[in-house]
Amino acid sequence: MDSPAKRHLERVTAAQAAATAEPGQSLAGASRYELMLAKLATDKRRLKSIQSVARKVDVKREVLPEYDAYVAGALDGGRGAQDDVLMTVMIWRIDAGDYAGALEIARYALRYHLTLPDQYERSTAAAIAEEFAEAALTAMRDGSTFDADQLNEVLQLTGSTDMHDQIRAKLHKALGFALMKAIGNDESLREDMNYARASAALQNLRAALQLDARSGVKTVIGQLEKVLINADGENAGRT
Repeated sequence: MDSPAKRHLERVTAAQAAATAEPGQSLAGASRYELMLAKLATDKRRLKSIQSVARKVDVKREVLPEYDAYVAGALDGGRGAQDDVLMTVMIWRIDAGDYAGALEIARYALRYHLTLPDQYERSTAAAIAEEFAEAALTAMRDGSTFDADQLNEVLQLTGSTDMHDQIRAKLHKALGFALMKAIGNDESLREDMNYARASAALQNLRAALQLDARSGVKTVIGQLEKVLINADGENAGRT
């Protein structure tokens, strides 16, 4: 493991490199950036030699900390220049389950309109929205939960950008399901917070259906509408 002094030096040199170019320009030629590009190429070759998706994720979790100092410096000193290392790390962090770390980069990337390396074949906003949505939906299918606040931030960050309706529908669906998971089994919605979550979930699921008729949320919408009607009746009975 690198010493704190070495990590600090890496962060400082990354910040200096990131400050050498402006939006629309490339960091090519900046020594620290070129070193990290070389490391990235080595790690990509290692990943390409692995067939197992689960093993690829394990390797990403293994190597990602080696980029932390660079990422921190690039975000600190960056002026919006194109950075393929930063963008690749953002996607890898999502793959590895480091959603907070991915969002740190996503805020910067969307602010300065950074693009993904060519192999991703999607706009930055579309990739962020879809990768988060798929991660959330997979987690919930497996019986886990997902941070609704993170999904809501992704929705806000990408709200004004152009992408396929199906991708945005998937994000709304994931957020709706995450809000429902946060409610738990309290179908009576006695708590104001749970009622608000259910209302927000319904709003997002309706948005998903409007954007994509095949989003698979019709049945859930009907169930949630009944729960909210019952809650309204209970609340009226107590007044």
